[in-house]
Amino acid sequence: MLRKEACPVTRSRSNSPYPHEFKVEAVRLFRDSGKSLRAMADELGISTNSLREWSRKLDIQNGLRPGLDDEERSELRRLRRENKILREEREILKKAAVFFAGRPRPGSSVPVH
Repeated sequence: MLRKEACPVTRSRSNSPYPHEFKVEAVRLFRDSGKSLRAMADELGISTNSLREWSRKLDIQNGLRPGLDDEERSELRRLRRENKILREEREILKKAAVFFAGRPRPGSSVPVH
């Protein structure tokens, strides 16, 4: 029987107390056992939501269901943040261009309208 205590506990980016190997093995046991999600989760000492989520993530990772895996989701967040910053910088530059377009040039005697 797979036990959490038998696996070395390493913290991932999500601060999960369960190592990746434990999650994969738990999903494999669930799928091979023919037991209900609740029964297998109780047997392993984990929540049904955890086992359900691990199963869903493995399916996405293995291309069995549509969706983004953790790495793709992380990249999407990074790109969205970067896009937001670039949009803000563009707005600042637009406002600066409007501001400076309305000012006379140094050394020019003719005001710009």
